[in-house]
Amino acid sequence: MTALSLESFAAGRWVRPGPDARSIASAVTGEDIARAGSALDYQAMLDHARDVGGQALRALTFHDRARMLKALAGYLGERKQTLYDLSLHAGCTKADSWIDIDGGIGTVFVFASKGRREMPDSHVYVDGDVELLSRNGTFLGQHVATPLQGAAIHINAFNFPVWGMLEKLAPTLLAGVPAIVKPATSTSYVAEACFRMIVESGILPDGAVQFIAGGTGDLLDRLTPQDVVSFTGSAATALMLRSNPHILRHSVRFIAEQDSLNASILGPDAAPGTPEFDLFVKEAVREMTAKAGQKCTAIRRIIAPKAFESDVIDAIRAKLAKTVIGDPALENVRMGPLASMAQVRDVLEKVAVIATEAECVHGDPASFAVEGADAETGAFLPPMLFRCADPVGASAIHGTEAFGPVSTVMGYDTLDEAVSLANRGGGSLVMSLITHDPEVARSAVLGAGAWHGRIYVNNRDSMGESTGHGSPLPHMTHGGPGRAGGGEEMGGVRGVMHYMQRIAIQGGPDMLTAITGMYVPGSKTVETGVHPFRRTFEELDIGETLRTQSREITLEDIEHFANFTGDTFYAHMDEEAAKANPFFPGRVAHGYLLLSFAAGLFVDPAPGPVLANVGLEGLSFQKPVSPGDAIRVALTVKRKTKRTDTYGEVRWHVVLTNQDDETVATYELHTMNAYRDVT
Repeated sequence: MTALSLESFAAGRWVRPGPDARSIASAVTGEDIARAGSALDYQAMLDHARDVGGQALRALTFHDRARMLKALAGYLGERKQTLYDLSLHAGCTKADSWIDIDGGIGTVFVFASKGRREMPDSHVYVDGDVELLSRNGTFLGQHVATPLQGAAIHINAFNFPVWGMLEKLAPTLLAGVPAIVKPATSTSYVAEACFRMIVESGILPDGAVQFIAGGTGDLLDRLTPQDVVSFTGSAATALMLRSNPHILRHSVRFIAEQDSLNASILGPDAAPGTPEFDLFVKEAVREMTAKAGQKCTAIRRIIAPKAFESDVIDAIRAKLAKTVIGDPALENVRMGPLASMAQVRDVLEKVAVIATEAECVHGDPASFAVEGADAETGAFLPPMLFRCADPVGASAIHGTEAFGPVSTVMGYDTLDEAVSLANRGGGSLVMSLITHDPEVARSAVLGAGAWHGRIYVNNRDSMGESTGHGSPLPHMTHGGPGRAGGGEEMGGVRGVMHYMQRIAIQGGPDMLTAITGMYVPGSKTVETGVHPFRRTFEELDIGETLRTQSREITLEDIEHFANFTGDTFYAHMDEEAAKANPFFPGRVAHGYLLLSFAAGLFVDPAPGPVLANVGLEGLSFQKPVSPGDAIRVALTVKRKTKRTDTYGEVRWHVVLTNQDDETVATYELHTMNAYRDVT
């Protein structure tokens, strides 16, 4: 194929490679397939991101950005075959590309969904509950978050050119922050093709994203405290970047996802012949061969009971022997080459270190079969399995990551020893535990939790639907302590928060309501004279309140409710027993009777904009109601969120008070309300 000229996208225009552009070789054939490297004005890129992209994104609500992400994911999904074709040159089989391409697109879909479901249709994210800072509630506190006003610099690894880009872009754009993407050069031709689709879609506002094909120059020296660096790659490169004096001096946020000597532990209960043993072997082999072992979550240390160690080795060797290595375009090939010859050299250097403490029991890099390609010109290696006889006394195997199809088996005597071995990796992205014993799982998590960002526990009960040891999911945190970088990517809204500033707001109820766009008890309310259930979603205002008439609770009401529902708890039926209880003055009304009567007081029964009551949250009974007491209800519009093209969700703050204006119960009611033009 003709070598591709990879372009950067800077300040709204494409920039062709310069005369010093670097050549990129196919991992399969060794032939040059692309050139990358452009002379760029990095300050202009940052200015464009901050002044154009950032302002445009911050003008949108979280829901606007979520809808934008959903549209983008759909657009990429319709054009992904181009990315699959290019990924062959990076050594990716169809299964490898599915992880990268469909996995990346799926991640964008998840963030789009979470943005609509878990974040408000506004510009301010409310984090937690209101804090009462004064006796009478006139001075309150509320944590909120708003987008940073800088740019996010995404420095991505070579192994996942699509997923690695999209899993950072999704939370960044949802937060309202523009991004400058810098992929690893060796596979940047796949990332550039995907990025070009993003630009051509026209879905994102101008300045929301930019792309660097080549080096970053002095970009990091131009960052401010409002900017973020999100890095994926080696620990050595992460240390170099985060040690930049400018980054340290200005406290620029730095998120790192780096080297990780992940471990998998076979539980002492998972003997050969059990479903757990077979699952353990399957996971180990998959993590050695998927993406040719070039995964930050791959299993590097296989930890098994000494009694089963030889069985584990034999089972893994048998499966590896059937793994066909070669041109990933061939249907029967299960493992392609590494991404580049540089990666081959790096892996072999690390293998030499591992070999000082472990014996190679499978895979000879000097002699192995390659199907449909030349082992000399392509970046091929066989899966290499090692066995360490003394993992407790060893050190290199716990500190050396060969970023390829390499893993080491080590035996343990006790579960505590297994956990200790896993922890000696110095911090990992993921540790897996294959066991059917809940006590083993609990003990392992308590012992290993501090050293691993994710602990994947699997067995016969969950294996049918589990996603695998090496699959980070956008719903869950992706990151790890220590050697793994100390960062945290994805994790749903947690991932979005890395690109926002958490602020502690202090003030009166009216101020907090105005800032958050959500009713805070104690702030001003308004009564329109029209029942709120007769008003459409658009017509309802935050703070709009209905105050009902009162209703007396009689002993007959309580007894009828008890007999009708079967809830004859003694506090409602036995005067002496109720008085003996420290919570009650005597017989009291059921809490659910109060809720039912409250609904009867505030509901307008005729068909109208209110389509359904879909639930309630935060129910709190604060004072018992005795026979002869009367209750009334204050129903206030707390928050509004658009959900579909025909209706939105309204959250109501509900307060039940007695005849002395004492609060007896509070809760949040959720209804779905039609829009004006569909009622």
